[in-house]
Amino acid sequence: MAQFIDIMLHLDQHLVSWLALFGPWIYVLMFLVIFCETGLVVTPFLPGDSLLFALGAFSALENGLNVWTLLVSLTIAGILGDTVNYHIGKYLGPKVFKQDSRFFKMDYLVQTQSFYTRWGAFTIVAARFAPIVRTFAPFVAGIGSMNYKKFLAYNVFGAIAWVFTFILAGHFFGNIPVIKRNFTIVIFGVIFVSILPMLIPWIQSRLKKT
Repeated sequence: MAQFIDIMLHLDQHLVSWLALFGPWIYVLMFLVIFCETGLVVTPFLPGDSLLFALGAFSALENGLNVWTLLVSLTIAGILGDTVNYHIGKYLGPKVFKQDSRFFKMDYLVQTQSFYTRWGAFTIVAARFAPIVRTFAPFVAGIGSMNYKKFLAYNVFGAIAWVFTFILAGHFFGNIPVIKRNFTIVIFGVIFVSILPMLIPWIQSRLKKT
């Protein structure tokens, strides 16, 4: 766990090591991370927004990653991930949530269903910017048998908006000296902004009870 937290907070440093270790295979590794984070309900803990931002920052460096390769490959990874997740939800249904386990938490399902209550089908797009909900939204869409063509349209639009937003934000702003010196704080900020869509309804519900 400590090592995972260290990776999350120092993605810029670890990317340097990974590039030296994997070379061009780093694109495949990042593709798999984004695919699993969006496509498998057992891996909602994988980095998403912060990883995309860090990759974008690294793409702006001399001899860094190619920004267009990142944009295209990771958008495809996001689309395929949600597609696989939708079909898993469609065929497995809610039976995997009969009881809490290490990964299948009823709280995750409830949080995602509250997103659907608020956003409707647009949840597929909005959830892209919310960790955990991002992983469970296509799964719940599959459970609810959302029309696949409708789901696919939101899926593609959401993946493009999500990947392009964070990759390009990192590419254009990640290497500004003040941001580069405080990269860990920036990553904290990215994570905080990402979880705001989940925090606001929770805070509102708590305030109503007081």
